[in-house]
Amino acid sequence: MARTRLTPEREGELYDAVLDLLREVGYDALTMDAVAARTRSSKATLYRQWGSKPELVVKALRHNKPVSLSEIDTGSLKGDFHAVLSRTDDCQMEKDSALMRGLSHAVHENPDLHQALRELLVEPEITGLDQLLRRAVDRGEVRPDNPALKYVPHMLIGAFAARQLVEDCSVDQAFLIDYVDSVILPSLGV
Repeated sequence: MARTRLTPEREGELYDAVLDLLREVGYDALTMDAVAARTRSSKATLYRQWGSKPELVVKALRHNKPVSLSEIDTGSLKGDFHAVLSRTDDCQMEKDSALMRGLSHAVHENPDLHQALRELLVEPEITGLDQLLRRAVDRGEVRPDNPALKYVPHMLIGAFAARQLVEDCSVDQAFLIDYVDSVILPSLGV
């Protein structure tokens, strides 16, 4: 059966509701029934449009990140990283961190969620980051054989995970910019 096309506004409302529910109750307690009730839509419509809860959740997360890393090109790696980080304010970072904390446990318990996250969110982000880094190599800012290149995604994810654990405070723009300037760029020889 063909999927009926939702308007971008309606799709955005649905995604916002999913993310709100995710923050409120967590992944395991989030049900298609709850999403249907919150959004005044039928469960059948949700399943027809998204197929499964993991797909709906991950597409809502991706919708929340409208900018692709590969689209950012300021002419320098430092400029690119700063441009990426300036696109999100501290309030949104706090919300995103809360979402990721809520999902981190669920990912281990739900292989479908883990696979959807990798395919729809992680791999496109890593591809965009690779393009951003490849441009820096092409410009001569980073040596192509720099061993730290393959660890940039790990360093970025580590910054998010470690701040809460080590300092018991949320990641914010100032922290991430300082982290990029103090850790990532020096490791790349920039």
